[in-house]
Order: sequence, then structure tokens, then C-alpha cells
Amino acid sequence: MMNASADPAALGDLMHAAFRGLRKRWMQQLAPYELTPHQFRAMNAVARAAGQSGGGDADVRPGSEPGLRLKELAERLRIAPRSATEVVDQLTAKGLVERRAHPTDRRAALLSLTGAGEHLRETVLVERKREADEFFSVLSPGDRADLARILGKLGRNGEE
Repeated sequence: MMNASADPAALGDLMHAAFRGLRKRWMQQLAPYELTPHQFRAMNAVARAAGQSGGGDADVRPGSEPGLRLKELAERLRIAPRSATEVVDQLTAKGLVERRAHPTDRRAALLSLTGAGEHLRETVLVERKREADEFFSVLSPGDRADLARILGKLGRNGEE
């Protein structure tokens, strides 16, 4: 008989429960800033593409104009361009993202964070790290390393 903890369906249920707990904390953390997880993911993608600081390495291409096209944002977030437009419109209305004309393509706009967007992103990233440290504090450093290894392996498996 298979151990219940090794049953793939049980493992899936456990992963889902852990994810729900983490997502609930994440949504509670973003609520005071009137941000959704989708909006914050978009802010991160825009910041990285624009070479703006914090929260991960910039992925601006050498010789390219800093910023991100809406189509590229949709691809990075794995959402429809129409959905990306809605998210960017919401962030623009909040004064967190700005569109500016692309220097060589009149049909395109480049997205970047405003000063307020950069500041808010940095604030949330610091708080997110603190919350994650608290959430994962029930695990020993060795368990954290094992979890990172396992989740990395599962993530790569899903992309193949």
C-alpha cells in the first residue's frame, strides 16, 4: 500500500493548501496598497525590463531602449494582450506605470514604472521578503533548501 504522503493526489492537495496559505498572505499584504497580485507581477516585469532596481536582475537588452512593450508584458505574464492592457491601464490610473512613445516604432509604446511605482514596488518587496521569511520560518534551513530544490525541479518539469 502506498504511503498517503507519497500519493501524488495527496501531494497535490498539500501543495495546493500551502499555495493557498501563501497566496492569502500575499493578497492581504497587497490590499493596503490597493494592488492585486497580477498588478504587482506586471510592475515587476516592467521594472526588470526597464533596468529599474530591486527585486531581481534587470533583463534590459544591450543597445535597446529601456522599457517594455505591452505585447512583451503579456508574454512574460502569460496572459492575453487584452488582459495586459487592462492591468497596465489600472496601474497607469494609479500613477504607477507610464507609457511613452517608442523611439523607432510609432505604433508601439514602452512601459516603465513612475517614481511612485518604483517606490511602492521597493516597499512591497521588502515587506514580501519579511512575510516570506515568517511563512517559511516553520522549516529548517535544510528543509528550505530541499523545498527550493524540489519546487525548482517540478517547475522545470512543467515547462518541458
